[in-house]
Amino acid sequence: MNILDEDISVLERDRLRARKIHFRQIGFEIGRFGMKDRDDIIPLLHTLRRPTFFTRDHGFYHPSLLHAAYCLVYLDVAFDETAEFIHRFLRHPAFRTQAQRMGKVVRAHHNGVSYRQVHEKKAQALRW
Repeated sequence: MNILDEDISVLERDRLRARKIHFRQIGFEIGRFGMKDRDDIIPLLHTLRRPTFFTRDHGFYHPSLLHAAYCLVYLDVAFDETAEFIHRFLRHPAFRTQAQRMGKVVRAHHNGVSYRQVHEKKAQALRW
């Protein structure tokens, strides 16, 4: 299940729908509007089945948030590039399936992705 942070715009959501990427957004289809980032969203993710959470908030790219039951993706791109980079991430060979994404905290950016995963001490990087 793909979950979008509430700050992702209507235009970017429409771009995702046009690419047939299914998602639910905080404050609209799931949770409530104005949820506090780490205090409310992380507990919500624990109640969902294998979610991948997409956000533009760099505070979610932290190794202390690693958990085997979800994936956190920090989109380090411009507001109007959000949908494009969600699409790129979901199509990347290393992250294509839900099983491949679980247990990771990811930073997606123009050069590729940097990520940490459960039971790994070192960060890893992949190019697009």
